[in-house]
Amino acid sequence: MSGSTSAADIAAGYAFTGPALDLGALLWDGKCLPEAPVRIPLPMLNRHGLVAGATGTGKTKTLQLIAEQLSAQGVPVFLADVKGDLSGVSAPGAANDRVRGRAAEVGQNWTATGFPAEFYALGGLGHGIPLRATITSFGPVLLAKVLQLNHTQEQSLGLIFHYADQKGLELLDLKDLRSVVAFLTSDEGKAELKGIGGLSTATAGVILRSLTAFEAQGMASFFGEPEFDTAEFLRTASDGRGVVSVLELPAVQEKPELFSTFLMWLLADLFHDLPEVGDADRPKLVFFFDEAHLLFNDASKAFLDSITQTVRLIRSKGVGVFFVTQTPKDVPGDVLAQLGNRVQHALRAFTPDDQKALKATVKTFPNSSYDLEELLTGLGTGEAVVTVLSEKGAPTPVAATRLRAPESLMGPVDGPALDRAVRESPLHERYAQAVDRESAFEKLAARPAGSPEPPKPPESRESRESRESRESRESRESPKGSRARGSEPRRPEEDRSVVEQVVGSGMFKSLARSVGTQIGREITRSLFGTARRRR
Repeated sequence: MSGSTSAADIAAGYAFTGPALDLGALLWDGKCLPEAPVRIPLPMLNRHGLVAGATGTGKTKTLQLIAEQLSAQGVPVFLADVKGDLSGVSAPGAANDRVRGRAAEVGQNWTATGFPAEFYALGGLGHGIPLRATITSFGPVLLAKVLQLNHTQEQSLGLIFHYADQKGLELLDLKDLRSVVAFLTSDEGKAELKGIGGLSTATAGVILRSLTAFEAQGMASFFGEPEFDTAEFLRTASDGRGVVSVLELPAVQEKPELFSTFLMWLLADLFHDLPEVGDADRPKLVFFFDEAHLLFNDASKAFLDSITQTVRLIRSKGVGVFFVTQTPKDVPGDVLAQLGNRVQHALRAFTPDDQKALKATVKTFPNSSYDLEELLTGLGTGEAVVTVLSEKGAPTPVAATRLRAPESLMGPVDGPALDRAVRESPLHERYAQAVDRESAFEKLAARPAGSPEPPKPPESRESRESRESRESRESRESPKGSRARGSEPRRPEEDRSVVEQVVGSGMFKSLARSVGTQIGREITRSLFGTARRRR
């Protein structure tokens, strides 16, 4: 130890008066002090956080510990389960000598407890309710990351989305987007291609080949309908506990760009749909983003800027985001600066790169009485260096901490039990069966032979109501209109309030009811080029 800070000073920094999560007990001079608990204030969970550490140091158990306590306090949780060992959160843990010993060391009243959980799988690959997104709501920026397109190709993909929006070609699944690109590169569609500024035949061809290869790798199931409504993550159980949503990812471990980008889509979708809440007494949701470094690998500046903006602004929507990775240097500085709560497990220092990462990690912590370089290489499994935001929003003293033991099962539940939980879920009927309705693929296939133009989309009921309303209004205003024929005089437009006129118009109803129309999609694309959907 160095400096004048004492164990009592550190303990005082975690003596919060409001609701908080208990992480563990303070370690000082090689001793565990159960009378000095280390905690995180519940309202500060939406100030985001980082859980880091080398493989095998206990990061997964830390996620499980935090998720349990959030659920117990009525806060829903989202967990990305990359290795497949977080499903145990739904089952009571097993008492053994190791668990009892840890509980005694940290002053924990350990009780075996299972927590309400829902299990999901990307596209239905693996155990879980299928999570799907439509291509149009996924957006060109995220899709370009998945397809590993360069910056120019990403911009060109955005132009293709814009073209599909303009022409009323709904992009629901991969074959829809592939058919639009194939049309634009065909003899029939080359004239259309010329009308899209900056999109060359060669670039469109590269995108088409990337889509075809992506689909050939079995990725088609991740995109389509029914599209998942991320509001499902905000549910609580009948007993008031928060539902823990576990996204099972072992089946797609070899597709890191896909699952990391899909997690970002889930966050962006939540950001679009949730209202502003400001500072609240508890988060609406805490979202754990595992293997976070995969999201940032080879990311464009525009992509990183969008991530930073999402993380910065989603706090005001009541959502906390915890990135989980090996070292803080895996996370870009602008994102790291938004992460107020830190749980740093042990780091290795076997190579020069390890030494460099260790020194960089130490610099990200506030001044401390600990020799952090020595401490971080000497922590045992289930121990971590912690600093969080106090109830006033100020960083707490750095605290070496022996963490509590999770009360749920520390390992996966068996496959049959997991499948049974999925089948019995009220969400299973809603999302299990894929739907393939008419969209761009069918519309382009149905165009007249030799026609260079995609068929015009049929007039929607809302558009027809708008047209009929306009025609009726024009008829009333004409000298030869209904009043000249002796009908009862209508209430003059100018006597109605502006609100009545706008809300009563067919155009307003059409826009309010449909983000599937051209104007609906055009005005609702925002972060990552994603599009809001009608709920």
